[in-house]
Amino acid sequence: MAKPALGRGLGALLGGNPIAKPPGPASSNTPVPQPAPAPDLRERVERVPLSRIRPCPFQPRKDFSADALRELADSIREQGIVQPLIVREQNGQLELIAGERRWRAAHLLGLAEVPVILRQADDRAVLELALIENLQRENLNPIEEAQGYSQLIEQFQLKQEEVAVKVGKSRTVVANSLRLLRLPPSIQSFVRDGRLSVGHAKVILGLHAERQQAAADRILRENLNVRQTEALIARLNAREPKAPTGSPRSPDAHLASLENQLRERLGTKVHLRYAEGKGALEIAFFSDAELERILQILGVME
Repeated sequence: MAKPALGRGLGALLGGNPIAKPPGPASSNTPVPQPAPAPDLRERVERVPLSRIRPCPFQPRKDFSADALRELADSIREQGIVQPLIVREQNGQLELIAGERRWRAAHLLGLAEVPVILRQADDRAVLELALIENLQRENLNPIEEAQGYSQLIEQFQLKQEEVAVKVGKSRTVVANSLRLLRLPPSIQSFVRDGRLSVGHAKVILGLHAERQQAAADRILRENLNVRQTEALIARLNAREPKAPTGSPRSPDAHLASLENQLRERLGTKVHLRYAEGKGALEIAFFSDAELERILQILGVME
């Protein structure tokens, strides 16, 4: 079975051959128009001064390895830029849509000109394309990926399921990625540079916000793996002081862990209340489509 294309795909976002609509039935009294000559849809590559091109503000990737850029520059020195940069005209300048690594490597080499293809694209299409390009090449770290999803949601008023469709990910993957942005900036930086894995980060999210930094520091100091981190967070939650009667109580460690597992499995907000063998499970959904997706996961709908 063929693997589905990622989201709308680079071709759809960058443009391509239009699909002609079949002609409707012609009246016997209406002359059939002669087909117009087919337009030349071949890509036009042109060389432009490197100084005319500026980076894209919607680029989700912020970290570029200096070693990898030097390797790319060495390759360009030997073979030239094989794949043109994709740009759009913006305020009298050319703004990158795709190819920032090649643009940076060209600067390292001091190139005067680079090959480009000029395209028409609005801001949302540019961000979608940048996300898809980087996700396909696995260039984004987990925090950059989450920030890209967040930007699509906040700046262009998209829902999580709409973002998931556009980038070819499941709604659960997008939801779990966005949860990483609830971590303090310092812990996000640990995930960004690979000192903490996404697995570590998800476990840390089960701890109260004011205790997350101390836990992260201890995980790094003791070099704990994810399973050891789960045990640490469970112990820390178990030590939480009990609140006075009538006040909200700190969640039991096992209850918090179960709630977190349900949240990840269903890809939505979940609240589990439990006391002395009784309680309630609240599962949030924000559209009919999302309700249908949750019911399918639960096996209620086929």
